[in-house]
Amino acid sequence: MAMSSAAAETAVVTSSAASAATWRDAVADYTSLTKPRIIELLLVTTVPAMFVAARGWPGTGLLVATLAGGALVSGSAHAFNMVIDRDIDGMMARTRNRPMPSGRISVQSALQFATVLLVLGTTILAAFAGMLATALTVVAWAWYVVIYTLLLKRRTPQNIVIGGVAGALPPMIGWAAVTGSIAMPAVIMFAVVVLWTPTHFWALAIGTGQDYANANVPMLPVLRGAHAAGRQAAVYAALTVAASFTLLAAGLSSPIFAVLLVLFGTVFVGYALLFARSISCKRAWVLFHLSNGYLALVFAAIAAVGLLHEW
Repeated sequence: MAMSSAAAETAVVTSSAASAATWRDAVADYTSLTKPRIIELLLVTTVPAMFVAARGWPGTGLLVATLAGGALVSGSAHAFNMVIDRDIDGMMARTRNRPMPSGRISVQSALQFATVLLVLGTTILAAFAGMLATALTVVAWAWYVVIYTLLLKRRTPQNIVIGGVAGALPPMIGWAAVTGSIAMPAVIMFAVVVLWTPTHFWALAIGTGQDYANANVPMLPVLRGAHAAGRQAAVYAALTVAASFTLLAAGLSSPIFAVLLVLFGTVFVGYALLFARSISCKRAWVLFHLSNGYLALVFAAIAAVGLLHEW
């Protein structure tokens, strides 16, 4: 009897552990549908705009609601994107283990999940952040899902140039949440992210080698070659930095902020030029990560300007 009881207890423990592991795996898979790393970047550009618009702290409730609503709607857009692009993702080494191409999440379940996120996110934004911020968030969702994913991604090498509008709207959304309107600093922050996006994604496309070619996605490096894309990446890096300096003319004229823009911009453009002269997968990944760092640092500096009222 003692041995039988011990065996039963062991079976229960094993079953519980297996259930817990299955639950954790499911949570991880559904979380991955939302592309949390991209959401982090989007929020990084939302918060500084809110600080500048409020000339300080915008209020904890508004900040949390704007970020939560924005994250939910963004996660919805990414989940719809994964459903639509499940065939492409299955052809690329970088993405073939995602939940959709691997079959771990069904299309119906993913669509239901994405719809719930969209409803929750827009409801939170409408209740706490205002109708303009909500409308802009819906535009960003539609731009990413419909214009970028459905219409542009598989048809033109300008897919990411035009599609980047979706990922650039968060500063305008944050500004609208605080003020109920849009002002020039928010428009410039939007332009900075639009111009930054091609360098970021073309570096990724070059760094992943033949992935996009294997999936027949007409990214610029696939159609024009890595060297042409590298030159264009450097051009867009320079345009990004130039756009960031117009923030000084729009009122964010702190001397320290100007110095930081020069420092960050010099490193970003300098490496982009080096990359354009000598293309390699290793350097593409460096530029990809450097572009992330550049955007985060510039918007961190913008946040500091807003919090310190130095404009």
